[in-house]
Amino acid sequence: MGKVNLSRFTLRIFNRLPHKEKRITIPTLFTIARIIIIPVIVVAMINAQWAIAFFSFVFACLTDLIDGFLARLMNAKTFLGACLDPIADKLLLISCFSTLAFVKTPLFSISRLFVFFVISKELLQVVGALVIYSMRGHLDVQPTLLGKTTTCIQMLFIIWLFACYFFCWVPLKTYYVMLSIMILFIGASFIQYARIGSRILMNKKG
Repeated sequence: MGKVNLSRFTLRIFNRLPHKEKRITIPTLFTIARIIIIPVIVVAMINAQWAIAFFSFVFACLTDLIDGFLARLMNAKTFLGACLDPIADKLLLISCFSTLAFVKTPLFSISRLFVFFVISKELLQVVGALVIYSMRGHLDVQPTLLGKTTTCIQMLFIIWLFACYFFCWVPLKTYYVMLSIMILFIGASFIQYARIGSRILMNKKG
């Protein structure tokens, strides 16, 4: 949801931010709705209620599209919204992948090694951001096109997987092709963010 500059950010400065940067806007409500529906999806997966999981996840993905669109349309980009949006995406994806790896699914199985790979990638990005902030005193949060595409591919993969469970499809070749593509994009996006972080740390003028 845009670029957020954190200059010498502390809790005190956050409290001093203008109200408009902390207000809950309509786009932010859609982001919050995405977070709230995560437990519904997880419980539905645990209980093998794939129809509920499928439609709830589709709704969650739609909120991701709607909040960004409305933020631009209504000129309602805020600090709070920019922070919550990527958090909501990461919580949604990690929750779904983790649950798929640890519950008994009827058709396909998600490797726990893959879940470890996804979680490690997200944690390393967070640690990298904290390192940049601690060393530079500011942090620019701006998702790349590759990062956005990777998130989209992961969401589409889960939608397709839920559809397979719901309609009892077993397209094994498609499953492995999509899984391989997703892993490649996750790895590529991590490398890109790592390079961006390295350039920021090496740029003494930042």
